Amino acid sequence: MQPAFSENLSHQVNDAARAASSIGVALPLSSEDQARADLYALAARLLLAPPGAALLAQLGAADPILAEGGDPALERAWEKLVLASSVMDADAVAAEFDALFVSDGTPKLNPYGSLYIAGFMNDSPLAELRGDLARFGIKRMRGVGEFEDHLGALCETMRVLIAGGPAGGHMIARRSHAEQQAFFEARIAPWYERCLDDIAEAADANYYCLVAAFVGALLEIEADAFVVEEGFDD
Repeated sequence: MQPAFSENLSHQVNDAARAASSIGVALPLSSEDQARADLYALAARLLLAPPGAALLAQLGAADPILAEGGDPALERAWEKLVLASSVMDADAVAAEFDALFVSDGTPKLNPYGSLYIAGFMNDSPLAELRGDLARFGIKRMRGVGEFEDHLGALCETMRVLIAGGPAGGHMIARRSHAEQQAFFEARIAPWYERCLDDIAEAADANYYCLVAAFVGALLEIEADAFVVEEGFDD
């Protein structure tokens, strides 16, 4: 079944596909799913590591996303991210990323689901997540420093569920929208807003305030679209 996006959401994701086509993965998907995969890929990339000069240049030259009468949150967040990317220095963004997420001790921000859901790192939510990933055939790659419940890693998992492709050294098949929804609602929806609020409100956040707004708008559209699709299935 094709995703039951409302007309406004469909306009947004179609425009997103054109705006993010040079960043995401090229797979034979519907335009809506291609847009979702592309935007999840970008969200994962920005949350897991600071963008280098080449990616900043790509983003700074990206086309707008037009809401076409729908919720303008993604359009506005994208516009601000594109503008900032066109003027930001890669070294400055890297320094900001390190100040927020990297530390010899405890970083200022720890965007992990276990911490937000259970109050502790590496707790039961991570074990449950690993069970889901094992059923999908997704394994953590050797040498990867972040745990699987990092918000960026979860965005990458959503990309794989939508588009299929390589993950952890294996080729993963695309999953149904019902499976995508179940994963999103169990592993991302309960905590992403609090996490992104913490990023946006951090004292050292400048560029990453805009990243948080972009990711938040994307995930809100996803949550709304799943509700719309579920309503069509009733």
